[in-house]
Amino acid sequence: MNDSTDEAASEAIDDIEAGGLGPAVLASVGSVVLALYFYYVRGDKQRGQFIGFWPVTILGLASYFRLEEIKQLLEETEN
Repeated sequence: MNDSTDEAASEAIDDIEAGGLGPAVLASVGSVVLALYFYYVRGDKQRGQFIGFWPVTILGLASYFRLEEIKQLLEETEN
């Protein structure tokens, strides 16, 4: 790897550390709270379990989009 690729990789890492998965993490935590509410407070166990699957999907999609963004940054620096 050359210097520009190393620089782009370090910028991508800094971006990840600074931004993280903020909105995705908040949405995941919110869906866990909502799932617990439906499961225990409302007694709707099926809906609570269904909503309980959302955090994994949200975080998975956020990770995928973040990796695609990093991939594009690396491809731009190679060209």
